[in-house]
Amino acid sequence: MSRRIVIVGNGEIPQGVADWIDTADVIIRFNDCRSLGAGGSRTDVVAVCNTGRPGRRMIEDRSWRESPGVKAASAIWSVRDPVKFREMEEDIHRHWPELEDFCVDYSAEFAAIASETGKTHLVISRQVHEWLDEELKGLSPEPYVCPSTGLFAIRYMLDAIGEKDELTIAGFCHKGWSGHPFSVEKQLVDALVTQGKLKRLSSLSNFSVSEGA
Repeated sequence: MSRRIVIVGNGEIPQGVADWIDTADVIIRFNDCRSLGAGGSRTDVVAVCNTGRPGRRMIEDRSWRESPGVKAASAIWSVRDPVKFREMEEDIHRHWPELEDFCVDYSAEFAAIASETGKTHLVISRQVHEWLDEELKGLSPEPYVCPSTGLFAIRYMLDAIGEKDELTIAGFCHKGWSGHPFSVEKQLVDALVTQGKLKRLSSLSNFSVSEGA
């Protein structure tokens, strides 16, 4: 049986797609789930940046785990493999000394929150990170710290979905923190769309009634 999976980023969401998103079999959001509202009301998975200051803010802020999107989710995904980031730490400190706490890992704390709130917890494998680095390298990026949380989720799901499953993204503007290689990430995502491995939801006009529009 095929599934419709939607990954909803925190960028601009096309108007009128909230109900379509909510009818998906699996809905994945990020960090504080800012995509709620225009991007629908359901959440199944929250993919989090589990290292550095963003990770620390989420685990220390009680309101994060009690927010609607996080509370509704049945799973938390930590996208950064802690062993991989420990190996990267020396190089990051050399090139970006201001990121002194970037590799501090909070995946154990996210696992504890998941356990306390009846959710599953997953740490996305370092193989996903290494595949992304290799693919991005072919696009000649400027030096970057690591891929974005959204790209981790896309790559992980491309490996996890079944042959008949459909993977769609919405709210991906490919802009933000300068440590992510957003311009080449966009090129990679556009290539995946062109290859038919991924769909980008820009409006419902691109989706048939049978797909839930």
